[in-house]
Amino acid sequence: MMPTCHRWLPALLLPCLLAGCGDSDVQEVRAWMKQVDAETRVGVPPLAEPKTFIPFAYQQKDVLDPFNPNKLLSELARQNPDAGKEGGGLAPDLKRRKELLESYPLDTVKMVGTLEMRGTRYAVLQIDRNVYQVVKGQRLGQNDGVITAITDNTVSIREVVQDATGDWVEHLATLELQESKETAK
Repeated sequence: MMPTCHRWLPALLLPCLLAGCGDSDVQEVRAWMKQVDAETRVGVPPLAEPKTFIPFAYQQKDVLDPFNPNKLLSELARQNPDAGKEGGGLAPDLKRRKELLESYPLDTVKMVGTLEMRGTRYAVLQIDRNVYQVVKGQRLGQNDGVITAITDNTVSIREVVQDATGDWVEHLATLELQESKETAK
């Protein structure tokens, strides 16, 4: 059994400990904060008046953009006005008979492979469920496209399209090799 004084010792020490937690120092800190707050003057400089905006009228809007490579080609076509009349230059030959693969847009054409026979490289293209072999120089796509190069993984095409001003410009497109579902496994 425990002696009696050991039982009552925690009960006697608890009020002494709680008495030490008084707020006498807190009152002093609060009084000091009120005094500093009353004596402090905040000096914020006034904001400057906003500058008036004067719009700039750009006078060169009809001049060719010097950074557009397509505009250089259209300027060359303008310098040779007879080129468009006879189908040469950048303007497509509208009298030329269209080839079979020119009736399909390029986004429906898939490159599925290449093959080489007698030193000539062919690209194997799939449109819908039909497969076609094409060579460099053959026409492809609805924008007067001509195949300019065939590599193991790509077919490069140069198209002639009209820009927003009505000028004929070159556009380069590429078909990339599409992996089949069987080889991707």
